Amino acid sequence: MASNVRHPSAEPAEPQSNLPGFGRFKIELSAVLTIKIILELSVIFGYPNALQDELRNATDAALMMIMSMEERGQIDPTDISPLLTALTEMGRHGTARQVEGWFEQYVSIDEGRRAEVLKYQMSPELAEKMVSFISELKETCHTLYDKIQPIPYIKEKMYSVDKVFIEVGIEYCDRQGSWKTLSSYHGIFSIAKGSSRIQIIEGDPGYGKSTLALQLVYDWCNDSSDSPFCKPDIMIFLNLRQLGGTTSIVDAIEQFLLPRDSLLKRRDVEELINNRNLNILVVLDAYDEYPDQHIEDSFVRHMLEEKILRHIDVLLTTRSSCIPPACGSRTGRIRLTGFDEGAREQYVRKAVTGDDEEELQKILEQFNTNPILRDICQAPLFSVMYAHVAHKEEKFHNVRSVTGFFEYMIDCFHSHAQNKVFGDERKQLQTYADDHCKLDKVAFESLTGATQQLLWDKKVLTTKFGADFYGLYVDIGILVEEEVINRNRGATRAQSIQYRTNVRFYHKLFCEWYAAHHLARSVTSFWAWFYDFCEHVNPYDLQFVYRFACGISSAAAKQVIKLVKRKQDGDKFAVLCSLEQEENTEDVLSIVRYLVSRDVHISEKDTRLLQRTTVQLLELASQKEVPIKCLNLDRSFETVDKKLTHIALKSGVVVRPIVYLQLLIVRMETTDVTEQELINILGFAGQCVNLMELRIDGCTLPLAINAESIPNQVISRKMKVFYSRYGYKMRLEAGQWEMDDVDVIRKLCLDGLTLSRDDSVLLQQSTLRLLENSSQHNVPVKCLNLDRSFETVDRKLTHIALKSGLVVRPIEHLQLLIVRMETTDVTKQELINILGFAGQCVNLMELRIDGCTLPLAINAESIPDQVISRKMKVFYSRYGYKMRLEAGQWVIPISCLTLDRCIDKFDVTTSSMVLRSGRSLPCALSVVTLEVTTPGNMSEDRLLQVLAFVKKFKDIEAVLFISCVLPLSIPTEHIDDSLITRNVKVSCCPDNKIQFNLRSGKLESKTELSGVVTITIHDTVASQASKVMQLMVASANNIPISEVWLNRSFSSVDPDSLSLVLGSGLCLPRLSSLQSLEIWTEPGREVTVDEWTGIMNYVKQCQLLKKLHMRFCLLPWLDNNPTDHGHTTVQWYPGFESSTYEIHSGRWQSFISKQVLTREAYDKLVTRFRERFRNSNWQKQRRAKSE
Repeated sequence: MASNVRHPSAEPAEPQSNLPGFGRFKIELSAVLTIKIILELSVIFGYPNALQDELRNATDAALMMIMSMEERGQIDPTDISPLLTALTEMGRHGTARQVEGWFEQYVSIDEGRRAEVLKYQMSPELAEKMVSFISELKETCHTLYDKIQPIPYIKEKMYSVDKVFIEVGIEYCDRQGSWKTLSSYHGIFSIAKGSSRIQIIEGDPGYGKSTLALQLVYDWCNDSSDSPFCKPDIMIFLNLRQLGGTTSIVDAIEQFLLPRDSLLKRRDVEELINNRNLNILVVLDAYDEYPDQHIEDSFVRHMLEEKILRHIDVLLTTRSSCIPPACGSRTGRIRLTGFDEGAREQYVRKAVTGDDEEELQKILEQFNTNPILRDICQAPLFSVMYAHVAHKEEKFHNVRSVTGFFEYMIDCFHSHAQNKVFGDERKQLQTYADDHCKLDKVAFESLTGATQQLLWDKKVLTTKFGADFYGLYVDIGILVEEEVINRNRGATRAQSIQYRTNVRFYHKLFCEWYAAHHLARSVTSFWAWFYDFCEHVNPYDLQFVYRFACGISSAAAKQVIKLVKRKQDGDKFAVLCSLEQEENTEDVLSIVRYLVSRDVHISEKDTRLLQRTTVQLLELASQKEVPIKCLNLDRSFETVDKKLTHIALKSGVVVRPIVYLQLLIVRMETTDVTEQELINILGFAGQCVNLMELRIDGCTLPLAINAESIPNQVISRKMKVFYSRYGYKMRLEAGQWEMDDVDVIRKLCLDGLTLSRDDSVLLQQSTLRLLENSSQHNVPVKCLNLDRSFETVDRKLTHIALKSGLVVRPIEHLQLLIVRMETTDVTKQELINILGFAGQCVNLMELRIDGCTLPLAINAESIPDQVISRKMKVFYSRYGYKMRLEAGQWVIPISCLTLDRCIDKFDVTTSSMVLRSGRSLPCALSVVTLEVTTPGNMSEDRLLQVLAFVKKFKDIEAVLFISCVLPLSIPTEHIDDSLITRNVKVSCCPDNKIQFNLRSGKLESKTELSGVVTITIHDTVASQASKVMQLMVASANNIPISEVWLNRSFSSVDPDSLSLVLGSGLCLPRLSSLQSLEIWTEPGREVTVDEWTGIMNYVKQCQLLKKLHMRFCLLPWLDNNPTDHGHTTVQWYPGFESSTYEIHSGRWQSFISKQVLTREAYDKLVTRFRERFRNSNWQKQRRAKSE
C-alpha cells in the first residue's frame, strides 16, 4: 500500500491567494493538522500500518495526510463529512467547527459554483474538452436507456428505462457480513460513504441488474434531482460482454462510447480520467458475461483490485454465481432479491394495464393461483414478459415449468413473424424455428469454452447460419445487432472511421435456452463426453442450461439427473431439473419423498437458487400430501412476517407455512430474541397444521412469555417447543421454560460459562438460570468467567453483584472462577471478600483474578478457612503470580522446571541437588512441575534421592521422568508422606502412560499391551523407555506379552544382569511372560560367540518364551554343542531367500529341507553373507579391522 501513496512532502506547496476554493481550503486545513491529530485520524480511518509509519516520519505530514484523505474519498470538493465526523469522535469539536467554517468560506455546495471550482483546477482547454466529453457520453447513453424492449419482437413498443423501471428487493452486506434491507437504490453508495469505492451488485439471472444499471445512467444524464446518481461529474457505462481483448478503459471509451465525429483524442480522455478532482463513476455491467474475467492482467481486474484508478468509484453488476475472485479492501456488496407481489403489481399497472383495473386483477390472479408461475416470475425478466404477453394468451396461464414458460415465449416470437407471411415463405420460417442446430452449437460453445464469448461478428454468423436464418432471428429480436467502431490510437475519430457489427442474444437466458438444445442432443449421443463435461462443470454455473435440457428431452433428463446427483447438494438440484419434466410427475414425487424423509436444511451458506429450490421442494411435497420429517433453518432465518404468512430468510427467500411439516428447527446466530419475536415464531409454527415439534437454538430467548399470547393451535396440538441451547422445554400453559435435557446442561457446563460486560441482560439472566439448574442437578461447572462484568462482593459474602444489577450466588459445583476486572485498584478487603465468596463455592479449587491491580500481600489470618483447607489455587493472572495461602503473599510459580541431563549428585546430609556445574539447586523455588531427563536405567536409590529433594518444593504437583527406565518398585517406608497427601504425580514420558504409585511404591501402566511391541532404532529414547517400562510392568504382573520386536535397536547383552542392551543405552530386563522375541540386527552384523551365548542365557531366563527369531545377521557356527534353550524354538534368517535355519540337536539345520548345515556349507554361507551385505556399516568396519 505504501508504494501507491504520493509523497507531497518532496515538494511542499506554497500558499497562493489565487488558488481555487478547494485548493485554498486544503492550505488552511494543513495548518491545523498536527502530527498528533494526523496519527489519530489515520487510526480512525483504518489506514494500513505502513502508511501510518510514513505519516509519522514524513517531513510534511499534513500535506501527505490531505492527499491520502482525498484518495480515499474522506474529503472532496463537495463533501468533508467523514473528516468532520472523525474530528468529533476524537473530541476535537473546536477544530471540527473551524474546518467546517473554512469549507463553507472557500467551497460553496452550489452546483454552479462547484463546476466553476473544477474548471479552475484544470486548464481552460481541458475544461472545454470535459464539457464536450460529458455531452458525448450522455448522447451515447441516451441511445442505451431510451430503447428498452420488454418483448424483443414487438419493435413498436420501446420505452425509456424510467417508464418501466420498478425497484426490486435490494439488500446490502454490512461489515459483519450480514445482509440488511436497503430501502432504495439511491442508498447504494451512501451506506458506505468514505469506505467503499467499489460496489458489486449481484443477483440471479433475470433479476434486473442491467435495468438498474441503465436507470443509474438515466438519473445522471437527466440530472434527476431526487437521485444521488446525478452528482458524479462523469459517469461511464460499459457493457463488459463487449470488452473481450480490450486492454484499457480509455480503449473501451473510444470504441464504444464516443460518437463517430468526436474530436477528442486519446490523451484528452486519459487526462480527464486521471483527474483526481473529478467525481467519476464507472458502471461495469454483466461481469458474468465478461470474456476476460479469468485474465489476471485485464484492466477490469486491476480496477477491482484497486491497482489502478483508485480515485474512481466503480459499480459492477454480475450474477451471484460469478462474483469476482479478488477485490480491493474498499468493496461493498449489493444483492437484488427480485419482485415481490407489490413490485409486480406496480410494474403491471405502470407499463401494461394503466388504469384498466379489471385487466390488472386478471393478470395478478394468474400469479396468485399458479405457485410455479409465481416462483418463476420472482425474476423481473420473466415477470415483465408474462405481463406483456400472458393477458392476451390464455395458453400461457397453464405454464408449469421454466422450460414451458420459455418454450411458449419462443413460440410467440416466431408466431409474430409467421403471422405476417403466407404459403412457402411461412413454411420456411417454421423450418428455421424448428431447426436451429447450428445456433444451438454456437450458444453452447460460447458458454462452456475457456472464456465466455457472448459477442460475435455479424459476418461470421451470417456465413455460418445463412442470411435468411440470421435475418429472421434478428427480426424477431432473439439476436440483437450492435454497431461498434475500430479506431487507430492517436488519430481522431474522423480520421479513422471503421465500423463493425457485433451480434449478441437479447439476454443471456436466450443463449442458455439454445445451448440447452445442444446439450440435450449430445447427452444421449455422446455419454462419455457428457460424463467428462459434468465432472468439470458446476451445474449451478449453468443452471438454466441443465434445467432447460431436462425439460426439452426426457431421455436427456435421465442422464443429466443421474450425474447431477453426484455433485454436492445434487439431490436438490436434481429435483429442480425433474420439475422441468411436466409429464414425469411420478419420477419427481419419488425423489421428493426420498429427500423429505431425511432432514431438509436451508443454510445461510446456500445460494439463493439452492434455497429457493429447497422451498419449492417443500411446497411440492405438501401439495402432494407427502410428510416432511424435518426442516432445519440453519442460520438462514431472518424474521417472521407480522401477519404470520411467511418466514423471511436472510437471502430474501420466503418460506410459507408447510402443511405436512413435522419438525421445525430454527437455528439463529447469537442474538437476543424479543418476546414478540418468539410469539411470532410460535404463530408461524401454528400455521403449519401438522407440526408437532419446534426447536430454537443459537440465540437468547426470553425466560418467560405471556401464556395468553401463545397461539391456540400450538396449545391444542400440544406442540413440543424446545430451547435447545439450554436444554429447556416450554410449559405452554404457563409460558415458561423448564428443564428437559440434563445432558445439555452437562455439555454447556463442561465447556465453561461466561458472564461478560458486553452480554445483554437477557443473556446474563439465561446464564444465571443455567447455573441454578446445574446446582439443582449436581452438574459440575468447569469454569465461570466474569469478563469485566464484576462489580463487587456483598459484605455478607452471599453474592457477587454484577454491573448489570444481577447477582451471582455461590455455585456449589463450580471448579474454576475467573474474575476479570477492568483496570482498577482492588483493596485488601475487596480481595478478602472475593476469597470469601470463593470459599462459599464448596467445590471451587481454583480462583483467577485479572485485569486489575491487587495488593502485594494480605493478612494470612484473614484468608477464609475453606480456602486454606481445600488448598485452593489463587492466581493473579496479570503478572503470573500465585498466592502462598499460609503467608498471604504472591509468588511467581514456575510452571515447569526442566533438568536435562544436568544432575550430578545429591548431598545426603543436606538433601540438596548438585548440578554438573557445581551449583546446588535452591529448593525454595515455586515449582509446579519438575521434568527430569536422564537417559538410562535409574536405580532405586537415585529415584528416592530425587523424591526426597522434590518434597521441598511446596507447590509441586508433578514429577516427570523422560528417557529413563525407572525401577519396578521402591520401599514405601522411604517415601515421604507429604508427597502422598499432596497428591504429587510421578510419571514417565510425556504421554503419562507409565506412572509411579507413591502409595504402593510400584510402577504402573495406564495402557494395556496389545499385539506386537516394537522397539525400533528410530524411536526416541523417551519412547523406548516408555515401551521398556510397559513390558516390565506387564511381566511383573504376569500379563502375557505376545511378541517383542527389536528392529535394529539391539546392541549387546549385559553379562551381569543378563539384560538386552539397546543402542540408546537402555536395558531390557528379562521378561518372564514374554512368548516371542524377534531381533533384527543392523544388516550385515556378525554376532560373536560371546554375544550369542549371552542371548541364549537371556532366553533361558524368559520361562514362557516359545520363539526366538534372529534376522539379517551372521550367527556363530554350532559344532554339535547342544545349547540349553529349553522349549524355545530358535530360528535364524541370514537375509537370503529360502535360507532359514533352526537349532536341532546342537546343530544348524535348514528349516525347510531339515538338512544339517555342514562346515563347508556354513563357510559358503559366510562368504555369501559378506558379499550380500558388503556395503553395510558392519561389513565395512570388519574389512577395515582386517586390513
